Amino acid sequence: MLAAAPDPAPPSSLSPWRRWASGHPRSVDALVALGVQLIVLPPVLRAAALSPWVWLLDLGLVLPLIWRRRHPVAVFGVLAAVALVQWALGLRVLADAALLVALYTVAVWEPRRVAVAAGLVLELGAVLAAFRFAPAGDVLASVIFLSGLVVAAFFIGTTVQTRRAYLGALVDRAARAERERDQQARLAATTERARLARELHDIVAHSLTVVVTLAEAAQAAGTTDPPAAREAMGQVATTGRAALVEMRRLLGVLRTEPGPGPDDPADLAPPGLDGLDGLVAGARGAGLPVRLTVAGRPRPLTTAMDATAHRIVQESLTNVLKHAVEPSVVEVLVRWGEEGLVLQVSDDGRSAVASGGPGHGLTGMRERLALFGGELSAGPSASGGWRVRATMRVVEGPVLEEPA
Repeated sequence: MLAAAPDPAPPSSLSPWRRWASGHPRSVDALVALGVQLIVLPPVLRAAALSPWVWLLDLGLVLPLIWRRRHPVAVFGVLAAVALVQWALGLRVLADAALLVALYTVAVWEPRRVAVAAGLVLELGAVLAAFRFAPAGDVLASVIFLSGLVVAAFFIGTTVQTRRAYLGALVDRAARAERERDQQARLAATTERARLARELHDIVAHSLTVVVTLAEAAQAAGTTDPPAAREAMGQVATTGRAALVEMRRLLGVLRTEPGPGPDDPADLAPPGLDGLDGLVAGARGAGLPVRLTVAGRPRPLTTAMDATAHRIVQESLTNVLKHAVEPSVVEVLVRWGEEGLVLQVSDDGRSAVASGGPGHGLTGMRERLALFGGELSAGPSASGGWRVRATMRVVEGPVLEEPA
C-alpha cells in the first residue's frame, strides 16, 4: 500500500482557504469527517433509542476518515468491514456515505488498479445493500441508484488524480527547463570567459609587445638620433591608442543595456582581414621587415571567421616580435582556395627561446580555429626560422556574431 504524499506547496495566487487547506491536510480530513457526521446525525439521533449499535457503526464509518489521505486503502478496508457488519446485523446507517468519500480518496491517491479493486468491492456492497435494504423503494432502482453513486465517486477521484498528475508533469517540466536554462547559462558564461581571455591575450600581448619594442628603440636612439626617438615614441602613442580602442570594443560587449552614441554596438565590431594593412604597418613600425601577400579570390566571411583570421595573424606577428632574433624577412601569406582560407606567417630569424610546450597564444589560436573546423600547425621552418600555418574552411553566408 502506498502512503499518500502531501500536497505541494500552493502558489500565492490561491485563495486563503485553499492555501490553508493545502498546509493542513489532517485538519481538512477532520472537517470532512465532521461534515459527514453532521449530515447523517438526525437519523442517528432518531435510531439511537432503538439500537445502541447504530452509534458504534456510525463512529466506525465516520471516524476513520480523519486518516483517509495518510492511509487511503487501510481506511477504505476498515469502512468496508464496518459496513459488512452493519449489513449482517440488518441495520440501516446513513453513515455508509463515508464509503463514497473513502473510494474517492483511494481513486485520487492510489494507482488505478487499486482504485478499480476498491470500486468493485464497493459495487458489490451496493448490490448487497440494494437487495437487503432497497433504499430506493425496489431492488432494481436501488441497484441503479447506489451503483451511480459508486461510479460517480470513482470517476471524480480518477479525474482529480489525472489532473494532479498533469499539473505535476507541467511543474516537473518547468523545473527541468529551468535547470537546463541554468546549465546553458553557465556553459555560455564559461565559453564567453574563454573568448574574452583569448581577446584580452591577443590585444594586450600584441600591443604591449609593440610598445616595448618601440620604447627600447626610442631609448637607444634618444641621444644619437632624437628625431628617430620622437618618431618611435609617436608610434608608441599610436599603438597605445589603438589598444585602448580594442579594449573599449571588448569591454563594450559586457554592457547590459548598450545605447546609441559612442558605445553603440555598431561601433564595436571586431577587426577583420580588412585591417591587416594596419596590422602589418604597426609591425613594420616596430622594426619587423613584414611582407604581406594575398593570393586567390577573396570571398565574404562571417564576422566571427573574419575576426579569427585577423587574430591569428596578429598573434603570429606578436610571437615574431617576442621570439625571433634579427629576422631579415617576415612573410604574411593570405591564400584563398576553392574550399578554404590559408593563413601563414613565417620568418627566418633565430628563436630567442628554447622550444617547449605551446603557450597561451597558440592555444588560443587552436581554440578559435576549432570553432570552424580549422587546423593549426606551428614549428621550425626550412629557412631556420618559425612558421605558423592555419587553415579554415570558408563558410559563406549571412554575417554572424562571434560565438559566445
